[in-house]
Amino acid sequence: MASVNEIMAWTFDQETEVPNDMQDMLVEGEKAVLAYKTVRDVAVITNKRFIIADRQGITGKKVEMYTIPFKSITMYSTENSGKFDLNTEIELWTRAGNFKLNLNRKVDVRKLDRLIATYIL
Repeated sequence: MASVNEIMAWTFDQETEVPNDMQDMLVEGEKAVLAYKTVRDVAVITNKRFIIADRQGITGKKVEMYTIPFKSITMYSTENSGKFDLNTEIELWTRAGNFKLNLNRKVDVRKLDRLIATYIL
């Protein structure tokens, strides 16, 4: 079985629109707040959770969906990029374990930091 760190290996490249098919996953009272794209995947942050679509295979038609509820996050840290770093990082500690999300320099880590704080504090 893969560890949480191996499963959660994405780099969020830039903010994007929330895909229509992701809107269909939202429950009553949940609203999409932000979305980020990776090379083939998309991550949507709602007022209740992270939803990450992991496209698989050559065509990308097979999609595995990951959900990380804010209520399961017990602690988190953010690290901005330095002069020579390519990415910033967010590390989340959850009931399932801890893992890192990499953010491209174009992504505002403090904006995401404030959003996470809004929903877990």
